[in-house]
This record gives sequence, C-alpha cells and structure tokens, in this order.
Amino acid sequence: MALMTRFLAAMAFLAIGVLFSPETFGSKSDGQHPPKLATFLKLAHLLCFSTAFGAALWVTFIGGIIMFKNLPRHQFGNLQSKMFPAYFSMVGVCCAVSVGSFGYLHPWKTASASENYQLGFILAAFAFNLSNLFVFTPMTIEMMKQRHKIEREANIGEEVGWTKNQEVAKSNPKLSAMNKKFGMIHGLSSLANIFSFGSLAMHSWYLAGKLDL
Repeated sequence: MALMTRFLAAMAFLAIGVLFSPETFGSKSDGQHPPKLATFLKLAHLLCFSTAFGAALWVTFIGGIIMFKNLPRHQFGNLQSKMFPAYFSMVGVCCAVSVGSFGYLHPWKTASASENYQLGFILAAFAFNLSNLFVFTPMTIEMMKQRHKIEREANIGEEVGWTKNQEVAKSNPKLSAMNKKFGMIHGLSSLANIFSFGSLAMHSWYLAGKLDL
C-alpha cells in the first residue's frame, strides 16, 4: 500500500502540474493537439473515469451492502479495512489521470465555462477520495479495531447484522460511547464517498451529452 500511496502522490503532482501549467507539457491554448495524442488522452480519460465511476457505484451501492448482509460483522469489518484503502487509492489514481488528461485537452485559461465546471467536478471527486484515503479511513479503521476489542469482551461480533451490538450497547456505556464515535467518523467517510460519486455522476452526464449515437 505504501507503493500505491507514493504512486498516487506522483500522479497527483503531475495532474496539478498539467492543470495549472498545461503549456509546460505542450498543451495548446487554441485546443489544437496532434490527433494521436488527443485520441490517447481521450482514451485515458474515458477509461480512468469509467473505472472510477464503476468502482464507486459497485462498492457504495452493491458490494458493500451484500457483504454486510451476509458476512459476520467482524469479518466484514476486517475485509473492509483491507479493501477501502485499495479502493480509494485506485479511484484516486483514476481521478488524477482524468484531471490531467481533461486539463491538458481543455486548458482552464481558455476552456469554456462548462468545461471548467467539469474539471471542478473531477477535482472534487479526487479531493473527496484523498480525504477518505488519508484522513477518514485510517480513523475509521482504528476505531473499528477498538470497538471490535470491546465487542469481543462482550462475546459479540461474530453474528450478521447490528442487532446484538445494539442490544448490548444499551447496558454497556463503553460500547455505546464507541458506537457514537465510530458512527460519526464512518458517517463523514460515507458522506465524502457519496460526494465523490455525485461529482463523478455529474461528469458522466456531461460525457453523455458529447456522444453522437
């Protein structure tokens, strides 16, 4: 994961460089680029955007819900603690490539208002993913481990669903307090993920308008 983090940082710096100084990388202010280069950048943008959007859709609305409803809760939590850093790293890299390629093809100084809005949406998705990767996810995982310890002391956590946790929390102030802390941080993480997905969804609408079917 450390290697992925370094790669993500490199991609982020490259994307920011392309965004704020596209001419340094050979971008033309008039929007005229060599056909092969333009095609390659469009392909990179499309593939990375679709990967990020598809992954966010699956993890947020399908895969996570199915796992929660079918796996023992501690097993589910441990799996999520391994999956989410990889998920946010992958989506972050994809967003960075999308920002760089879109910013190169549409330099912000000469781009239209709608193009700059779209660049803002992709940047927002990137920022929300970084906040999850480096802030909310590590805090959530740490609190999850602390709560798992409390639950093991109460002989719960191997069941599916929240019922046992809620029952025990009524008579266990320590577990109740930890539930509140975990819920707050997990809620912020989920909110950032939803905002990221929403930003990507806005860009998907823009791309759909560009199709000529």
